[in-house]
Amino acid sequence: MASPATPVYKRVLLKLSGEALMGDQPYGIDRDAAGQIAKDVGEVRHLGVETAVVIGGGNIFRGLAASARGMDRATADYMGMLATVINALALQDALEREGIRTRVLTAIEMRSVAEPFIRRRAIRHLEKGRVVVFAAGTGNPYFTTDTAAALRAMEIKADVILKGTKVDGIYSADPVANPDATRFDTITYLNVLERGLQVMDATAISLCMDNRLPIVVFNLRTPGNLRRAIMGEPVGSLVTA
Repeated sequence: MASPATPVYKRVLLKLSGEALMGDQPYGIDRDAAGQIAKDVGEVRHLGVETAVVIGGGNIFRGLAASARGMDRATADYMGMLATVINALALQDALEREGIRTRVLTAIEMRSVAEPFIRRRAIRHLEKGRVVVFAAGTGNPYFTTDTAAALRAMEIKADVILKGTKVDGIYSADPVANPDATRFDTITYLNVLERGLQVMDATAISLCMDNRLPIVVFNLRTPGNLRRAIMGEPVGSLVTA
């Protein structure tokens, strides 16, 4: 059993939605919100935890929504991937303002902006103590950044996916709309799929289930929660076999 001063995970992947960077704004990137995330990531990095991040693009452009309004789905998804690159660069800037060495690796090659994603290079960056931000999802349309997070976590052999959200875990229904919704401390992958709970999409959950990769869903908006999750404190909900 780990002592209270020892993180329970050695290498983690943090999944952020693009909305995490909006703060209280209706759109775009809020410098203070990005700064708070950078502080939280810096805190766990200083504990010696190797940290990777996958970030969405919904604060700028959401491919699925554009597709629903008649845009070609593949085109819309590629635009969404480019939005994640903008967010990754914003997060890199916030992290480096905190003095944290960072690399952005993108699934769509754009060499003057970021490094192309190469699995061994990503692992080497982590071993050298750099925070690695994965951008452009999987590089393929029809896949979400949730699936990208599950895939990258598997590729870098992360111990856990930490999914930062606006609520303090997984509920039986939307706790904002339904005050009677019950919170799960732990839940199985199969239960998440059967109940259709909006934790991550079904492809991502199935990938985690097949590879027995735990997922911790927690409230990112509470400063220090990321550190608490890494120390094994009971913040949020745990999805496991």
